[in-house]
Amino acid sequence: MHLPVLLNEAINALAIKEDGIYVDGTFGYGGHSQSILQHLGQRGRLVAFDKDLSAIDRAQSINDDRFQAIHSSFAKMQEVLHELRIERVDGILLDLGVSSLQIDEGARGFSFRSNGPLDMRMNTNIGQTAEQWLQSVTETQLEEVIRNYGEERHARKIARAVVMARAKYPISTTFQLAEIITEVMRTGGYQHGGKQHPATRTFQAIRIHLNQELEELSLVLPQCVELLNPKGRLVVISFHSLEDRIVKRFMRAKANPEGNLPRKIPLTSKEVQELIHREVLLIGDALKPTSIEIARNPRARSAVMRVAEKLKNGR
Repeated sequence: MHLPVLLNEAINALAIKEDGIYVDGTFGYGGHSQSILQHLGQRGRLVAFDKDLSAIDRAQSINDDRFQAIHSSFAKMQEVLHELRIERVDGILLDLGVSSLQIDEGARGFSFRSNGPLDMRMNTNIGQTAEQWLQSVTETQLEEVIRNYGEERHARKIARAVVMARAKYPISTTFQLAEIITEVMRTGGYQHGGKQHPATRTFQAIRIHLNQELEELSLVLPQCVELLNPKGRLVVISFHSLEDRIVKRFMRAKANPEGNLPRKIPLTSKEVQELIHREVLLIGDALKPTSIEIARNPRARSAVMRVAEKLKNGR
């Protein structure tokens, strides 16, 4: 069963107006979308995005004139909404990362715990599979991806082991890749913290790279601020430090643009106010799941929610 993370907190943060227009940037299994619809009146509207076609298929079960599901990355949000003749919205929710059911479905190739083909694509209609990419990537490129997107200390040794293994046989399943990584850790005597599987960071890194997750996040955030009406809310739930870092820096820069001014230029406070263009107000601190939610849904442990509100006239 898929449990939406921080469901009540996200819905409360959106401050939903009954006649408002809202966007769910990642429909997934529909938990957040269905809750948004429950808070909307008859004149309200919800548009949901997902680049996973299976998610869009699930969305068809929602028989509601106020709802529309779009098979697209949220990185094209502004373009798609313009085509729908929507220029402004009252709230946007981005629930980032891979869903628990995508991980649990071995055939998707996201998990080292379920054997399946090495795919890892969110949109299975486009792009290279993980298997294809691993067959052609250079050792240096692989090391960089594992280090940058997985924050894996042993990236060089893992990349070397993968390249040596693929010279002997095709790496075509999740279990094969996981075993190569596990063997590197075992023979090297390396320890991973807590209960984390040795392959966790490498699988995360390859998935993020193949799906361009961080690039798409960086593309959509400015669009969200432009799309929001004054008092509209942007709610983002991230699941690892790389995502959260991008969201945090973006929101802070939009909320406190004076931090981007050169420090050595002498300016009065009035001159600073005339130069800066404050676009959002940060709503509360970063929010994490309660111990009760984590006990019920262990995958919520790493979640962080941040909220920003569009200011009137961007000031």
